[in-house]
Amino acid sequence: MTGWQTLFYKEVLRFWKVSFQTVAAPVLTAVLYLLIFGHVLEDHVKVYERISYTAFLVPGLVMMSVLQNAFANSSSSLIQSKIMGSLVFVLLTPLSHWAWFVAYVGSSIVRGLVVGLGVFIVTIAFARPEFAAPLWIIAFAFLGAALLATLGLIAGLWADKFDQMAAFQNFVIVPMTFLSGVFYSIQSLPPFWQTVSHLNPFFYMIDGFRYGFFGQSDTSPWLSLGIVGVAWLAVSALAVHLLRTGYKIRH
Repeated sequence: MTGWQTLFYKEVLRFWKVSFQTVAAPVLTAVLYLLIFGHVLEDHVKVYERISYTAFLVPGLVMMSVLQNAFANSSSSLIQSKIMGSLVFVLLTPLSHWAWFVAYVGSSIVRGLVVGLGVFIVTIAFARPEFAAPLWIIAFAFLGAALLATLGLIAGLWADKFDQMAAFQNFVIVPMTFLSGVFYSIQSLPPFWQTVSHLNPFFYMIDGFRYGFFGQSDTSPWLSLGIVGVAWLAVSALAVHLLRTGYKIRH
């Protein structure tokens, strides 16, 4: 295997060795969300015609799991390596900054998609969403996972200790995910909060992904794809620059 492939394999093996924690636990969490919100709101909330609220929840929970776990994989790997001192063994190799980027982001995409697939497989026992546009599902799943994996890479480079990483995840990633329309349509919000929601890039990932299932969404899937794509290119450029300069890992 080449250098980036070896690092990629190492990162995939890292989360798969503890799959009960990194895969099974997030799937269980998503199922609990579905059971609680679906049971309480099934008869009280109607978002799309002919689509139950539980079915509406499934794509949102799948995408939420993809995003959160893609971020968690790259960020936790880097911060653990930095604190435990094992990152030096990767630094000693003649790997380019592109190899680092592809390996860390690629392995995080794998984890996000594996968790998302697990959530989907389990939740279809409670509701069977449609597949109106499968290509949109694939596009937003990969692009959303790539964006959050890259954000996790940046967060892992920036953080020096676990509480900094926890603060980034709890005060940035989790709120933006929960306020992106996972559990509701933004059309049900007052105008001010609809405007705020449109400033959240996570909303476009959730909305575009849901469009792939139902053929309905709160905004155009092409607009969502453009915004998510531009956001990923921007954070990727920053991540590659930080890796090239050795930000907080070589100095």
